[in-house]
Amino acid sequence: MSKRTDKLNGKSEPQPTLLSRRKALGVLSGSVAGVVTARSALAQETTFWDEVFNKGKKEQRAARQTRRAAQKLNDLRQGPVPLRSDEMLERMDRAIAHYQKIVSKGGWPKTKNIRLIRPGDDNEAIPAIRRQLIITGDIPPRGAQYYSGSFNFDDWLVFGVKNFQKRHGLRVSGRLDRPTRAQLAVTPEARLKQLMLNRRRIAALMEGSNQDRYVLVNVPGFQLEAVEQFEVRKRHRVIVGKPDRQTPSIEATIKGLNFFPYWHVPDSVAHLDLIPRLVREPDYLDKERIRAAKGFYGGPEIDTHNVDWRTADARKIKFRQDPGPWNALGLVRINMPNKDIVYMHDTPMKPLFKQRHRAFSAGCVRVENVMDLVSWIAKHEPGLNNPDAINRILDTTDPRDLREKRPKEFDVKLTRPMAVHFSYITAWIEDDGRIEFRPDIYGRDGAAELVGDDDPDAPPPPATLSP
Repeated sequence: MSKRTDKLNGKSEPQPTLLSRRKALGVLSGSVAGVVTARSALAQETTFWDEVFNKGKKEQRAARQTRRAAQKLNDLRQGPVPLRSDEMLERMDRAIAHYQKIVSKGGWPKTKNIRLIRPGDDNEAIPAIRRQLIITGDIPPRGAQYYSGSFNFDDWLVFGVKNFQKRHGLRVSGRLDRPTRAQLAVTPEARLKQLMLNRRRIAALMEGSNQDRYVLVNVPGFQLEAVEQFEVRKRHRVIVGKPDRQTPSIEATIKGLNFFPYWHVPDSVAHLDLIPRLVREPDYLDKERIRAAKGFYGGPEIDTHNVDWRTADARKIKFRQDPGPWNALGLVRINMPNKDIVYMHDTPMKPLFKQRHRAFSAGCVRVENVMDLVSWIAKHEPGLNNPDAINRILDTTDPRDLREKRPKEFDVKLTRPMAVHFSYITAWIEDDGRIEFRPDIYGRDGAAELVGDDDPDAPPPPATLSP
């Protein structure tokens, strides 16, 4: 690895402390005596078989959680070459030529519908899977010459499966689980078309003038790269829109930064998420520090305790969440005006960045270690060209003082705006020649087989409001 790569992928710069004066969020209290009594009665009625089956389920769940926790998430691209570059186009051309040869020679054996296969198992599908991993280079030549006709899930096959999982953005388990089987079932012809499609997408990103500094978000890759002088300076994990609330592909300009922002809940989120939740949890607004106004966001405040949420109209009631660490936008919003009204921002739900599949938002993009990115964006801005300046804003502000009014200096207009690209790249090539594919999470690649399958061991998405 080059020294430059070491620099890019080494330890990140120290992150700003969020709020030295931040107070723990209040927790609504209530009587628990009834709950305790009910649980005690239920426990007395528990049968022997209930205990056996529940214990088994708990042990399986704990084992899955242990496996996930033991895996180090290493899903960011490496090296200084941006996705949006002539060099990436050249790499794509070489990969396309390689897959054209694979297709011309008959591709790889078609994988039958198979069940979960674990290391050490014997299965009639294994010779075909092994042959496919040899053709794709996931099993190297020194491993290809052994056990070529074996039906056993041996060590070389485990090695190949792990390489395949890493290249496809899957959980690296070494098992032929459901998501891995779905990606193995993709034909070489479909992979060739996927490479050609993404080559056109990258070429389209490069149309227009050269950009000295810009930010590129690759939605299906769940990552962001900050580029300066044609080299990647920073990479960040991101959370993107759910399949039913997709993050769009857009070209926009970053024009400002909003520290300690309000969150103006969009009408769509209010209608689809917030109001239905209020029917079930009338005190949800109080817990989340969300206030309601009549007609417009700055309108007269409504006493929410006297509203029948079953008949409420999101077009007539506007919701706004107070600034602070509890805010759905976190402590900063990156302002990038666009017709789709999406943007990048912080989030209080940082544990979600530890998940491999990160499509949880309502369309906006949440950025891990966002203050590091903000410091890079603002490094030429008067008064903010020093990380300590941002630290001072965060460390000396008590969000309780912002309930009625935010200081005007919290809204920064950039003197040097920069481009931002929200892109949809499901295939690219790394520095070592490794061809990377990602599941087509929004079905934009035109083939159902490229969408893949969900990880049955992955935790369910959070049931919370989000931009």
